[in-house]
Amino acid sequence: MAGPAKIVGDKRAQTYDRAEAIRQLADLKSSEAAEALLKRFTFSIDPSITDQEEKESAFEGIVAVGEEAVPAVRAFCEKAEVLTWPLRMLRSILDDASYKAELLALAESYDTEYSRNVEPKLQVVAALEDVHGEDVRAAVERFLEDVNETVRFHAVQSTFAQNSPESVEALLKLLETEESVRIKNKVCEGFGLKSWKMPEELRPRAQKALSDVYEFRMQGDGSFSRR
Repeated sequence: MAGPAKIVGDKRAQTYDRAEAIRQLADLKSSEAAEALLKRFTFSIDPSITDQEEKESAFEGIVAVGEEAVPAVRAFCEKAEVLTWPLRMLRSILDDASYKAELLALAESYDTEYSRNVEPKLQVVAALEDVHGEDVRAAVERFLEDVNETVRFHAVQSTFAQNSPESVEALLKLLETEESVRIKNKVCEGFGLKSWKMPEELRPRAQKALSDVYEFRMQGDGSFSRR
């Protein structure tokens, strides 16, 4: 297996040789083969259609291994700069509960401070929009305080996706501290779409936080609408 594993991870290898190595490893259907196939996702080649074809083949080979491939995919996620493919793998291999657990574990590994490459965290926060539960709500609310504006934006979307009015206070806190009008508008839009009302005791704080928001307004009953 050493030969094919080396070729799969070699960007300079001939396209035919790399495709054959992917096929050989995929045929093994072992955790070791899955780990080797993951090396194909560490680089891109031209033309892009060939890159996509090779990655699809490697993806199918990893998914065919089943749950035995998960530890290798998990380890790959911890160091990858982009998680598009490994998250697809986890979604394809695992049942809903196990997939959610993997996403939550990944989310827990990120803090809310500055990071050189925010893409993995951003992708995990966005992926949490498609899973649900109180544990997910708690996980995504933490990222409402992230230093990165795009992460906060996706955290708003994933928070509303949990359909839990218990998030109202966390969202209000965001409105009070947020400088991005884009995010403030997203919060107001979410309240409107969900038909959530700001509790009466929180309305004065909300009204003050909305002083620089011109696209939405809070009605007297605490509901939100466009102006």
